[in-house]
Amino acid sequence: MGPRPGTSPAYARAAGWVEEQLTRLGWRVERQEFPTPAGVSWGVPVRGGTGTNLVATRGDVVPGEPWLLVGAHLDTVPQAPGAEDNASGVGVLLAVAEALAGTRSRLPVVLVAFGSEEPRGPSDADHHYGSRAYVAALDRAERRSLRGAVALDRVGVGEVVPLGSVEAGDPLREEVQRAARRAGVPVVTSSGERSSDHASFTEVGLPGVRLGSTAYAGYHSAGDTVDVVQPAQLARTARVVLSWLR
Repeated sequence: MGPRPGTSPAYARAAGWVEEQLTRLGWRVERQEFPTPAGVSWGVPVRGGTGTNLVATRGDVVPGEPWLLVGAHLDTVPQAPGAEDNASGVGVLLAVAEALAGTRSRLPVVLVAFGSEEPRGPSDADHHYGSRAYVAALDRAERRSLRGAVALDRVGVGEVVPLGSVEAGDPLREEVQRAARRAGVPVVTSSGERSSDHASFTEVGLPGVRLGSTAYAGYHSAGDTVDVVQPAQLARTARVVLSWLR
């Protein structure tokens, strides 16, 4: 898809394609728009405008009843094609959507392709615009009933799946780790992880963790191309997510 900052025409085209795939798989997709400021993203100026999240459900989410969320950001920094960061996460999101189509999960599931995750400035407040907008729009009952949010971010490199949380001993991290064990997938855990969309949830006291983050040479550069991504690692990540959801 090439570089696709969150307020660019390229992002709009990518979002349209992802929406088509989710709809084809039987998911109901709603667009959630939010303001995104202009800024500088990894040294490159980016224009402000309207960002877009794609929120997909199967019609089984009941207000006030427990539910789960899986998300992946669709945007990139301006100079990167974004194969690993983060077409890999969106690819796993679509694989999960396909695997769940026509089947039941243990709780209702919401899938979100987040916009404008990438930074537009130097501070913690200068990124994660889409997921922060999504969380801000949740009402009190939705927040109270959310049982966990998993962010898929850079999930296609390595042989062990990284599983990160903000705090050590995070109950959701332990729950996902048990799911990985059931799926026979090795994971490595870390704490202090705030650099993805799960942090928008934990900032307001909601449960959130991240899958992904293995370092690679093409990060945020023109070298982030499809040859970086390892299909076997995508499959391992999908297995963890599906084990958790089922």
